[in-house]
Amino acid sequence: MSSIVSLADRINALEESATLGMTKKARELAALGHKVISLSVGEPDFKTPKHICDAAKKAIDDGFHGYSPVAGYPDLRKAIADKLKRDNNIEWNPENIVVSTGAKHSLANVISTLVNPGEEVIIFAPYWVSYSEMVKLAEGTSVIVDGAFDNNFKVTPEQFEAAITPKTKLVMFASPNNPTGSVYTEAELRAIGAIVAKHPNIFVMADEIYEYINFTEAGHFSIGSIPEIKDQVITVNGVAKGHAMTGWRIGFIAAAKWIADGVEKLQGQVTSGTNSIAQKAATVAFNGTLEEAYKMKEAYLRRRDLVVGLLREIEGFKVNMPDGAFYAFPDVSYYFGKSDGTTTIKDSDDFSMWLLADAFVATVAGTSFGAPDCVRISTAAADEQLVEACERIKASVAKLK
Repeated sequence: MSSIVSLADRINALEESATLGMTKKARELAALGHKVISLSVGEPDFKTPKHICDAAKKAIDDGFHGYSPVAGYPDLRKAIADKLKRDNNIEWNPENIVVSTGAKHSLANVISTLVNPGEEVIIFAPYWVSYSEMVKLAEGTSVIVDGAFDNNFKVTPEQFEAAITPKTKLVMFASPNNPTGSVYTEAELRAIGAIVAKHPNIFVMADEIYEYINFTEAGHFSIGSIPEIKDQVITVNGVAKGHAMTGWRIGFIAAAKWIADGVEKLQGQVTSGTNSIAQKAATVAFNGTLEEAYKMKEAYLRRRDLVVGLLREIEGFKVNMPDGAFYAFPDVSYYFGKSDGTTTIKDSDDFSMWLLADAFVATVAGTSFGAPDCVRISTAAADEQLVEACERIKASVAKLK
């Protein structure tokens, strides 16, 4: 019997994660001896700060070796509640917090907890690759609303309101955004919030995982801080990006208690509590200084300016100026239909695969981000690697006629 036939329909319907898939291909080429520059994965290239690592070592020595509470240790949930009040002007009690195995797990938990089969989830595009697949797994329907390049890839309040139907259950977006680096301003989020306030049965999932990597003068604004819609907003965040803790797998939601209770109920049947040692490290991350986070932000800002400047020198590349995160997201549609004499580039998937084969630079096609004209380039790499990657890309695309 075919393995495809034997797998559940919900699994057959899922797409492979484009970011993880390209990272896998890059590793395979590197294993063959090629000097691959991988700019495909969304992972800080910095080490976790020492004071956080020291807290993990202490937790091991102190004997935190057993199961943790499903929703997380009380001191961690308290630290998150304090962080939300301090940094985001959001007041929730620890009982409104659920800690999960990474922000990705938090997002999936919320969608599975809130969305019924056939209900609609409005997703602002470009979007992180897993959003629509998580909705699919919950048997919901994704309604994709495209942010225009000329608006720095941001969806307008008018576009959002036009997409609402009687079936709308949830709207989700990230700010700062992956893959574009776009940041929604306070005025934009308040306008979106005013629309949500008119629809008490619609919920907002605000993905704020790149919160500390924000280059705007105004800084980060959380839609969950708007009092009129506080109970309708689920804030999702974690330690992966701002604290360089991707492998520690700690994320959280902050929401009305009935939503938090639902997420805890689901998590109790699927994973239970997350890693005990990582939780103790995360507690110190949330309670401690942000000095290292701000140092990393300054490095990402320098790299953004470096990469955007170099990409704008490449013929045919249209490049927006990211206001946060650590990505560049150029429109490469100029090259669609062009050929190097052997391969013809039909779309961004072809472009990304061809670039890996010709330049040994791993990027991610924009198709899976809901932006088929673009490719995502991670700037979370050393400056010299970024310069070499851009030089390789420029030399390779010069072959396309």
